[in-house]
Amino acid sequence: MSTKPEFFTNELIVPEGVTIVKDNNTITTKGPNGSVQKDFTKMPANIEIDNDKITIKSYGNRKSDYALVNTIHSVIRNMIKGSTSGFTYKLKIVFAHFPISVKIKGQEVHIENFFGERSSRVSKIVGKETKVEVQGDDILITGPNIENVSQTAANIESSTRIKNKDSRVFLDGVYIYSKA
Repeated sequence: MSTKPEFFTNELIVPEGVTIVKDNNTITTKGPNGSVQKDFTKMPANIEIDNDKITIKSYGNRKSDYALVNTIHSVIRNMIKGSTSGFTYKLKIVFAHFPISVKIKGQEVHIENFFGERSSRVSKIVGKETKVEVQGDDILITGPNIENVSQTAANIESSTRIKNKDSRVFLDGVYIYSKA
């Protein structure tokens, strides 16, 4: 009969050039590409930072506690990756009859002339450090926080969703084609 450990642990080594600060349950990573902040208050686990090493310990020994420790590990790893190299999503503008034009106005993306509509479709840019650029038929979304970058891409893609028509025939829209 095997005995279960009292708690699960997972460790993460912080690379050079990245500083990690823990204030209560909020962790901030700062690197050459920017800073990412995340609140871990609702996560029932203990996170300790010693020099260049992060230790995540669970409070229990169940399967869900093991999964939670690995989830926190992945989130912090993405925060470190975002503050060093960043994330990029690419979207393609596709149209058949009416040429679609995309313009960035402040923290909003305006998609004009979609299916010949007079009013433009508007989607939000999430996060202050998220940058959106239009390059021909491509839209590039870059930033250090993967949650903000992916949510911005999803906002743009879902704002051009076609309702009450056959999606196999009417292929117009803006679609995600690359995540890096």
